[in-house]
Amino acid sequence: MPTLNKIRMALTGDRQVPAPAGPHLVRLRIALTAFFAMDGFLFAGWVVRIPAIKAQTGAGAGALGLALLGVSAGAVAFMMITGRLCRRFGSAAVTTASAAAMALSIVLPPLTHSATALGLVLLVFGAAYGSLNVAMNSAAVDLISALRRPVMPSFHAAFSLGGMLGAGLGGLIAGSLSPTVHLLLLAAIGLLVTAVAGRALRAHRAPAVPERLPATEQTRPRGAGRGRRMVLVFGLIALCTAYGEGAMADWGALHLSQDLAAGPGTAAAGYAVFALAMTIGRLTGTTVVQRFGAARALIAGGTTATAGLLLGALAPTAWTACAGFAVAGLGLANIFPIAIARAGETGGPDGVAVASTVGYGGMLLGPPAIGFLAEAVGLPVALTTLALLAAVAAGIAYATRGAHHTGRP
Repeated sequence: MPTLNKIRMALTGDRQVPAPAGPHLVRLRIALTAFFAMDGFLFAGWVVRIPAIKAQTGAGAGALGLALLGVSAGAVAFMMITGRLCRRFGSAAVTTASAAAMALSIVLPPLTHSATALGLVLLVFGAAYGSLNVAMNSAAVDLISALRRPVMPSFHAAFSLGGMLGAGLGGLIAGSLSPTVHLLLLAAIGLLVTAVAGRALRAHRAPAVPERLPATEQTRPRGAGRGRRMVLVFGLIALCTAYGEGAMADWGALHLSQDLAAGPGTAAAGYAVFALAMTIGRLTGTTVVQRFGAARALIAGGTTATAGLLLGALAPTAWTACAGFAVAGLGLANIFPIAIARAGETGGPDGVAVASTVGYGGMLLGPPAIGFLAEAVGLPVALTTLALLAAVAAGIAYATRGAHHTGRP
């Protein structure tokens, strides 16, 4: 068998041949896809009701900003804990429990009547959100190992599609339903998906990881320190790109309207084309990684994102900037999913937790950093830091390309 594996690896350029996807693996993949889509759907549904909840609590902009930090603080605090919980109880059980907690906690914000109370309940919501992201990514890493196919981008595409659906539905019913009724409806949908998908997730667990000869060196004591360093490297790559994603969401439309005199429709279109391009990129991400390998996909994605972000920041017209945002979305689309998948393959659930925590830090750092820089040097120049960090991500991926084992999913 080892000889056969060596021959097969030689013929495929160190790429493992995908394992046949049995019915149980197909059901498992569908269940995980449902969890990723639900995560995006619920989070987007909460986001579109922030203005109404702000009015209900009577919070000013500063107080609301502090309250919203509760989501981030809760998420970061529980991400590392979740890695240990997954190792002890299994990713399937923790995914199901975290999803139920997120669905239940989404009903809490509209029940508050002060910024302080809102911040406290958002700590709970953020903890469930962060825990779910680590747990379901850990479960996805186990499935990838069983399938021997780099399907992580498809799961993150489901998250993006769920977010687009949640935001669209929220926009349609925001005028007719109160935040309390709307978020209660989302909670019911979330619990229903959790019950159905969670049962499938527990019933169709991924089998033990098949033979992975190239990876065994990383599991030996001599390679333990190197494995931890690689997890941090993947986390840093995730941070560099999450910085751009977070900043684009908060500052892209303002750049178009403030600096390029775009109307409200064009300004909204800037982030819309960015999000749509990211979704399209993630839907095609598995094919890209299978064809070129993880390291090349990271390098190409970072390079493409750098060009698009530079164009978006420095373009002389709004529509040219929108074109840059679209290119940036395609480039950034698969970097975070690939980085998390590689961290999980290297370090298991703890690897996913560490890389997710570091990466999420970039999403937290981006918007305020751009704000401070914009006050000092102007928003267009501040936005060029997104391109700089995308280039850093590409450079890190290039420098460590020999450690990626690009053929392994």
